[in-house]
Amino acid sequence: MKEAKKTNKIAKILYKIFKVILATCLYSAGVALFLDPNNLAPGGVTGVSILLNRLIHVETGTLILLLNIPLLIIAWKKFGLRFVAGTLSALVLISVFTNLFEKIEPITTDMLLAAVAGGICIAVGLGMVLKNGLTTGGTDIVVRLLRIKHPHLKTGSLFLIVDLIVISGSLLVFRDFEKAMYAVIAIMITSWVLDLVLYGKDEAKLIYIISDEPARIAQQLLEDLDVGVTYLEGTGAYTDKKKKIIMCVVRKRVAPKVEEVVKSIDSGAFMIVTSANEIFGQGYKSYFAERF
Repeated sequence: MKEAKKTNKIAKILYKIFKVILATCLYSAGVALFLDPNNLAPGGVTGVSILLNRLIHVETGTLILLLNIPLLIIAWKKFGLRFVAGTLSALVLISVFTNLFEKIEPITTDMLLAAVAGGICIAVGLGMVLKNGLTTGGTDIVVRLLRIKHPHLKTGSLFLIVDLIVISGSLLVFRDFEKAMYAVIAIMITSWVLDLVLYGKDEAKLIYIISDEPARIAQQLLEDLDVGVTYLEGTGAYTDKKKKIIMCVVRKRVAPKVEEVVKSIDSGAFMIVTSANEIFGQGYKSYFAERF
């Protein structure tokens, strides 16, 4: 039994290492094969590294590692040695992979395609790293510090705000407004895809049902659609009569079926259907797992 548990633990560790290597490889590919060769600075320390590479001719991957050293010192004091060790391991991998990929011909010289593909690769890679409890340093550390004070803000949105500052620097270095605009496209795509990777696409509907047949409707929703139902207490202002209000959250594709159930039981029921941007809890996502 103990041997099986030990084997299972080793397997999980190896799988996590594999995912981190794959994630950093994707991130580096986005930088070295798409953005960097097309003079697109994607923001954050990576963007600054691309800009400095044009000025002092040190490899971009090496600059990414060097520029993160001051931030790692701050992170050590704030988040501890374990956090810094994990971040440093991801940074070393990104630095190595970026320098290796720089020796390969860029996949495309089309600016729009480079911005889109590069932004997606960076977002997916970064999202995978974050979901494994690590960071890639740089803006990640800044964002973590910001989320301590503003936990309601989404990670992708914070990256967008911080990264846009680098665009002004790219205008000074490349002196090309068009490249700066393509860099903005890359950052926007990275922000959107990152939120998608981290938070998923809930596509849920929040439904309130006010009916004279709450018990029958609730029972059918539970039995036929396996939908969780909550009763809220309400009082009609005109009749002063107490009523049970049904509240439920369902996936977008299930919402029409809920409407059919309500219509079949009480065609005169009052129903409010609205979109739910984020849902935490059983059947959806964990609140604590999403708090990066």
